[in-house]
Amino acid sequence: MKRPLVVLAAVVAALALLIVGYLGGRRRTTAAPAPTHSSATAPDTGGKVLYWYDPMLPEQHFDQPGLSPMGMEMVPRYADAGGAAGGVVRIDPATVQNLGVRTALVERRVLSSTLRVPGTVAWNPREAITVSARVDAVISKLRVRAPYTQVTAGEPLAELLAPQWSSALAEYDALQRAQSADAKALRGAARERLQVLGLTSADIRTARHGGSATVTLHAPQAGVVTSLEVREGQRVSAGQTLMMLNSLATVWVEAALPQAFAGVVHDGTPVTVTIDAFPGQEFHGSVEALLPDVDSATRTRRARIVLANPGSQLSPGMFVTVQLQPADGEVVPVVPDEALIATGQQTRVIVAEADGHFRPLAVRTGRSADGYTEILDGVHGGEKVVVSGQFLIDSEASLSGALQRMGDSRAAPAPAASAAKHAVSHPMPTGGKR
Repeated sequence: MKRPLVVLAAVVAALALLIVGYLGGRRRTTAAPAPTHSSATAPDTGGKVLYWYDPMLPEQHFDQPGLSPMGMEMVPRYADAGGAAGGVVRIDPATVQNLGVRTALVERRVLSSTLRVPGTVAWNPREAITVSARVDAVISKLRVRAPYTQVTAGEPLAELLAPQWSSALAEYDALQRAQSADAKALRGAARERLQVLGLTSADIRTARHGGSATVTLHAPQAGVVTSLEVREGQRVSAGQTLMMLNSLATVWVEAALPQAFAGVVHDGTPVTVTIDAFPGQEFHGSVEALLPDVDSATRTRRARIVLANPGSQLSPGMFVTVQLQPADGEVVPVVPDEALIATGQQTRVIVAEADGHFRPLAVRTGRSADGYTEILDGVHGGEKVVVSGQFLIDSEASLSGALQRMGDSRAAPAPAASAAKHAVSHPMPTGGKR
């Protein structure tokens, strides 16, 4: 029983010592005199005090020490302890090395405007031909029985039997056999009538040599039958579409162009198209038109490209990669993309100065290409910007209030009687949430 009592006594003694030490420390803190406004240096470091701030609200600056409006003991900011006037943040060189901070020069160069965007192969409707009946007829034989059948130029497509052709051919044959002067004068008119009805010279010669009134329709060009509207034995009327024939000599490629790049792509811009199906092979063309509509879902604008298609290698519906090469522009200042800090309200960079000093600067950006972004305003060629570790420096700049003072003139704080009345900005609201 003695050992538990000894342990309990030791615990009670330790707690008593802790309570006494805590109360003694509070008494000494309360009794310590507050530094006056005339104290411009810190007793520990000897550095010049720029201002005092509330650790809970570092954006509030005071010209005297004491308690903040939130009841917190204010902390001094020294000139040589990470902050400086004009928005400069100083970091010890050893810390900079440990953080792995890297910098890059603001270069002046021509942005490579090569753009790589996805695209889709589509039919070229200018290569489409409609095959139709010129007179009322019956499809006696259909040579093409399914859509997307490839045909060659001159290949038979269908055979049509037309009663009008029978009577017109019989009349023409009778005029050919007649020997009178009037018959000879009417032969030309009869032949023209047959041609108007859709008969070719070969059809007329075949009919004269014992052929029937059945006429064969031939493919006017090589291509693919994209639609087949009739079946064998079907009666068709004059002008009715029998089938659509589309050539693959040229195709369209519709590229999905981000609207941010619509201003640098114009009609005639050179294009190189590649496709996974043919590795190492390139198809060259140019932008025919930048279509005046933007996809509401992807916010992309379509660029129409006309490509020669030797061997019909490209088929409609294929996905391709489109590389556009707009004309080179002027030399502009650029920074690496990783140097930019985007906050949603502005874009800024951290400029590296001498002796471990860093300055946050707001910039206005332009085009981006190949890992670089154009700088329209903010920094100039030859300056150094931080490309690694800049977010840590930016956080320190935010803590010191440098970002709030960017662009403001340096002004000394006005003297006052008490620290609670000397907030430079963002006064403490009365009532409500803190």
